[in-house]
Amino acid sequence: MAVAMGRPFVIQPCLSSSLCFLSKNINKSSFGAAETFLPAKPSSTRCTPVVVHAQQRPTWLPGLDPPPYLDGTLAGDFGFDPLGLGEDPQSLKWYVQAELVHARFAMAGVAGILFTDLLRVTGIRNLPVWYEAGAVKFEFASTRTLIVVQLLLMGFAETKRYMDFVSPGSQAKEGSFFGLESALEGLEPGYPGGPLLNPLGLARDMENAHVWKLKEIKNGRLAMVAMVGIFVQAAVTHAGPIDNLIEHLSNPWHRTIIQTLANSGS
Repeated sequence: MAVAMGRPFVIQPCLSSSLCFLSKNINKSSFGAAETFLPAKPSSTRCTPVVVHAQQRPTWLPGLDPPPYLDGTLAGDFGFDPLGLGEDPQSLKWYVQAELVHARFAMAGVAGILFTDLLRVTGIRNLPVWYEAGAVKFEFASTRTLIVVQLLLMGFAETKRYMDFVSPGSQAKEGSFFGLESALEGLEPGYPGGPLLNPLGLARDMENAHVWKLKEIKNGRLAMVAMVGIFVQAAVTHAGPIDNLIEHLSNPWHRTIIQTLANSGS
């Protein structure tokens, strides 16, 4: 089976009452041999050209054919769905929004953990390590009050997001967001935009903002993987990511993940 990468190729089957033979003409040079194959001229030949286009779309595994429902129109679509979760169109839309939200939380979480851990390690601020921050008692409010306030604020935001997912554009109508609709100017579910959430105006036209969507989802996926690494790292070493980095740099050949896992198991 002929395969071409990056350009179309032509297959010409020969149909004849007699067999089609290939004559070989070998031209030798000082650098090697070049072979030219010329079709023989049968008495009666009918050739039908067939043009086959090579696959141009990048996939998560080179040479793998993506599922038909992942046609490359989604941002960050590289045909990865081994469990077939996106076969249903409605489920696919929900999974896209779920991944987007988790990616944004992961990016914010990684940035917050690294920033506060850097302040703690350098001694600029007296802060707890990130996995103990939730147990800190604040003077301005009790833990119960903070939980209630967080549930109310997050519940309101998530409810509005879900309503916009079910009925796109419904939350941008006048009076639906305490008069702040003009500050959001949501153009697409999952992308509120506007001067409040898009102050630099990088993607005002969402239809032509595919590059920005791709950058966001790529960074978000990397952040989700980083969060898993930070979780595992804290469970094994009982230290923050900056502490682990400093320990590794102090002795790069003997302070690696292999030695850390070996010492944790012993």
